[in-house]
Amino acid sequence: MSLVYAGICSHGPGITARADRADPVLRDEFYRNFDLMRKDIVNAGADALIIIAAEHFANFFMNNMPAFCVGMAEEYEGPIEDPEWLKIARTKVPGNSDLSGRIIREMMQTVDVAFSEEWKFDHGISVPLNFLTPDYDLPIIPMNINCQGPPLTPLHRAWEFGEAIRRACDAVSEKIAIVGTGGISHWPATPDSGKINVEWDTKFLARFARNDKQGMLSYSDEETYADAGQGGYEIRTLIATASAARGSKANIHFFEPIPVFATSAFCASFEL
Repeated sequence: MSLVYAGICSHGPGITARADRADPVLRDEFYRNFDLMRKDIVNAGADALIIIAAEHFANFFMNNMPAFCVGMAEEYEGPIEDPEWLKIARTKVPGNSDLSGRIIREMMQTVDVAFSEEWKFDHGISVPLNFLTPDYDLPIIPMNINCQGPPLTPLHRAWEFGEAIRRACDAVSEKIAIVGTGGISHWPATPDSGKINVEWDTKFLARFARNDKQGMLSYSDEETYADAGQGGYEIRTLIATASAARGSKANIHFFEPIPVFATSAFCASFEL
């Protein structure tokens, strides 16, 4: 089979941890769009969900920072953060080691990837899964792109990573859904936390929606840091998802800056 669903969403911890402090109209509409994504994944008949994320030093640190890593476990655990703070119960999340292994082998034909049989999910994966697979009944294949520790994964390599994912999806018999999750402009764990550059976000999402490869790859890390903060480096996960969609256009279903979430909240999906 091939890819049956591809979409993106934001993943800030405030989405669940500070939900009670958000504008209820915006929050509820955002949550509604998360649920629509969940229904679309179910209706697509997905046998597994690849989630492309940028983890936050939960599993990888500067002593061992892979450009790309793919999970290859039968189960995972998350969230690694305090469940009472994040407001997501810690639980076991199913994987599929055989399917992961087949996907990794195919991806390695063109992209060098690390792989891991031990992976603790942080909010970057646990927050989206809380909405997209609330019963944890869909096997998850986590994928990480280094958006944290310089030297960062180059944007064009994130695109090539997405191409390898799509080729691997086409090679297996299972139906695969992909969700890329990250932030656009945000300044986490800094005095500027809560700051959002709406103009920058709007321009990036416009390029993303038309799957404008050159536009998405045109950002330098220096420009991104200046205009979108260190959190803006996470556009790599969104770029990889656009690449896996092979030129398909995307619909931005929800996009609103929600400062208490410390990021713009967004949901989008591709017309595969």
